Amino acid sequence: MTGRRTHAREAALQILYFWEVGRAQPLSAIEAFFAEHQPEADEATVDFVSRLVLGTIADVAELDRVIERHARRWRVERLAVVDRMILRLATWELRHETETPGPVVINEALELARRFSSDDAVRFVNGVLDAVYRDRPAAAAPGADPVD
Repeated sequence: MTGRRTHAREAALQILYFWEVGRAQPLSAIEAFFAEHQPEADEATVDFVSRLVLGTIADVAELDRVIERHARRWRVERLAVVDRMILRLATWELRHETETPGPVVINEALELARRFSSDDAVRFVNGVLDAVYRDRPAAAAPGADPVD
């Protein structure tokens, strides 16, 4: 059975894709997505999706730097849009939603790549996110001491 957070990540990916391709305003894109595709979504789901989308968009320049550091010989803008959005979304979650174990975030990203991209993309996303996870800041590591 697919969980609520799995569906939320899929929604976030679709909204980010719409934002990237259609240049939609983030809040409008979130609102339109839920009105059209998931009008029955509960508040916790909408909040989680909003956090993922708005956090990813707010940090896109830093996320791209992190991704490029680990995507050998690839510039972020040359990646397929869906692959770029999967990497940005998962990288943001690995760095900021630290209550979710890193391997879970990576697996969810791989499932998104399987559903929306190609087998080659799955391998690429796995390699990049594994490196991002191993290289994340100490404050983002589970069990790390909080930073004052």
